[in-house]
Amino acid sequence: MKSRHLRTLSFLLFLAILFTTCKDGKKVNYKPTSIGAVNSLAVVMDNELWKGKVGDKVREHFAATVVGLTWEEPLFSINHMPTQVFQDRSRNTRNILYVQKDSVDVAHIKTDMYALPQKVGVIKGRTEEEIIENVESKADEFINAFKNLELTVTQKNFLKSLNKETVLQEKFGISLNLPSIYRIDVQKDNFVWIERQIQKGTASIIAYEMAGDYFKNDSTLVKDIVRMRDSIGATYVPGPDVPNKTTHMRTEPAFSPSVFPTEIDGKEAIEVKGIWDIKNYPMAGPFLTYIIKDKENDRILVLEGFVFAPATNKRDDIFQLEAIMKTVRFSATKRQQFN
Repeated sequence: MKSRHLRTLSFLLFLAILFTTCKDGKKVNYKPTSIGAVNSLAVVMDNELWKGKVGDKVREHFAATVVGLTWEEPLFSINHMPTQVFQDRSRNTRNILYVQKDSVDVAHIKTDMYALPQKVGVIKGRTEEEIIENVESKADEFINAFKNLELTVTQKNFLKSLNKETVLQEKFGISLNLPSIYRIDVQKDNFVWIERQIQKGTASIIAYEMAGDYFKNDSTLVKDIVRMRDSIGATYVPGPDVPNKTTHMRTEPAFSPSVFPTEIDGKEAIEVKGIWDIKNYPMAGPFLTYIIKDKENDRILVLEGFVFAPATNKRDDIFQLEAIMKTVRFSATKRQQFN
């Protein structure tokens, strides 16, 4: 028994040395795994600042309404904590914004400061005006850093259990890191529909391709995107049966989609956010589309995620679809030219 106890102590000592020493003999500090719900942000700020114009400016940027959802949801779910309670486990939060009145005027972001992985945005100023100026100048940079970390963590979680279907590779020469909870629902010549059940509804991804010269004029880009989506909806995404009426998915006519340039797997792309509905039937929800220019195969590949979940928040469901679609990789093998 005594021998076993000594062996246990020796093993624990070995682990302690392992976690505090790297290969070249230099000491390193062990850091815990970060914590936090998806798209959450801990804002560390004294109550006086939080309740005043500094807090208002932080909320203006970091709790701004997400574009393209059916009702207002914030960019981040904010958890405010006063500076004096920011200690122990709370420091392990994945995304942190630390705002303080100080004797210095600084604004920067730190990586893995207390936990792994982690982003800590630090904003300090000698006056409230300086703090507000720093929030204004650094908000977009910090938001991108927090969002990119959320995407990375979410995509890493996908790897725990992936769908093994090869239909996307066979039809379009692409792969996605698709969680196993998603299932192939529809396969057609130029269309694949993937779906999963969520709370009170479904989350879907569809994939299809268009001719490489489909979008000819930047001045009509939004109109052409709507025309493309509505054509695909009419062909492949029918609505419920309604006597004497045609029902199918389309772009909600009352809301013009928002369009942003982006890059996917090193290729020029367009990100589209908007609202879909069902023609002649009361159903609607948010969509997120990536239109990717595949010059090597003279085609445009389209990936679209959309959510149907009445009377529930949809921000995190759309975010998961974004994370999935951004894992797309194009095969190195040249596909047959689009026809």
